[in-house]
Amino acid sequence: MQLQCNFLPQNDGQPGWYETLPPPAPGNPLKGAVRADWAVLGAGLAGLAAARRLAELLPEASIALIDAKRVGFGAAGRNSGFMVDLPHDLTSHSYTSDRTADQRIIRLSRGGIDFMRQIVQREGIECDWREQGKLHGAVNPQGIAALESFAKGLNGLGEPYTMLDAARMKAITGTDFYKSGLHAPGCVLVQPAALCRGLAQSLPANVTLYEDSPVLNIELGKPHALTTAQGVLSAPRMVMANNAYAAPFGQLGLKGRLLPVYTYASLTRELTAEEQARLGGDQSWGLIPADPLGTTVRRLANGRICIRNSFTYNPRLAASPRTLERVRRAHRHSFEARFPMLPGVPFEYTWGGALCISRNSGSAFGEIAPDVFSAVCCNGLGLTRSTVAGKLIAEYAVGMDSELLDIMLDQPAPCWNPPEPFLGLGLRSSIAWKEWQAGAEL
Repeated sequence: MQLQCNFLPQNDGQPGWYETLPPPAPGNPLKGAVRADWAVLGAGLAGLAAARRLAELLPEASIALIDAKRVGFGAAGRNSGFMVDLPHDLTSHSYTSDRTADQRIIRLSRGGIDFMRQIVQREGIECDWREQGKLHGAVNPQGIAALESFAKGLNGLGEPYTMLDAARMKAITGTDFYKSGLHAPGCVLVQPAALCRGLAQSLPANVTLYEDSPVLNIELGKPHALTTAQGVLSAPRMVMANNAYAAPFGQLGLKGRLLPVYTYASLTRELTAEEQARLGGDQSWGLIPADPLGTTVRRLANGRICIRNSFTYNPRLAASPRTLERVRRAHRHSFEARFPMLPGVPFEYTWGGALCISRNSGSAFGEIAPDVFSAVCCNGLGLTRSTVAGKLIAEYAVGMDSELLDIMLDQPAPCWNPPEPFLGLGLRSSIAWKEWQAGAEL
């Protein structure tokens, strides 16, 4: 069985998290014929976690981890850096739903955070790891009602939170834009590209990382063969951790089930000391909007501000310069509405990144073909869900059992989507309608 990799990661703008890091050491592209016991496709958070866990469980095995770009440059290094522990459904205006299901999702998410915390602390990874929780901010009556509903859901789950009035929100954020807020303490904030790079640099000795090596096609068999422009990687067992880029693989039952959706962010230059004093508030915080399609904001300790909003359905897995310019204008509008005391502060970077979601929030997890294991479709919770999925797929592949693995296996598979052009028309119309409904939250 042959899989054609028709869509490969693109530059999609300048990812600020990656560009503000020091230049990486020279990479190691795949060249010639390489054999390994395991091939892991995709060096994002799921792939990094899977390769590490396989190496820990099978210290005599050779693991080859391969990626089309440099580690941290792709989607895993482009997110907003929230390791979210609570239910967080991008497709719903209600962040909590069924109590039992939510509790299981919380255990999964916190399992991912615990696994990552241990690695970061043990390896001394410098990624601005901050266990300071996240804010939810509301602007209009609809957003305030959503926060009140969220608080009721957290009460039912027995989860701690603090409601914040407008004055307290201004004291934290420096802006009087938000009329109400909620602080949830369990979220961890990180610099995502720095986290990915640190994870790659600290991989066990029996993992070999191949970067700048786009896989052009995959021949499934005994062994599987992953072909690049300069070589072939052969391995009897493979883990797929390429998230949205697995969407076209119809032979594995994924085509027609996964939805590649882009979201976008911009990062300012560093604020001057005078600008930071004028803004006031805390030096570091992360805020998620009350409306799922509203604007996420992070203020970083280095003085930069990150704005993230706008969603597009991109089945070809690329963002055009025209789209990037349009969302940059949207980000400028959102920035100026929140920070009128910072006129003229420019964005240095604007970029897009691919999410992989399904209409029923299901994940493609498990053995999807003989000796082919999948940990894709994180539904917008990449930092936590991809991490725990990568760890657990390695444990599943070697025959381990655990409570977290049982929870993961109980998650639904992605449901079928309507055919094109109905799918595209419906998704784009839904996104436009929900962004209009978000109103001032955007």
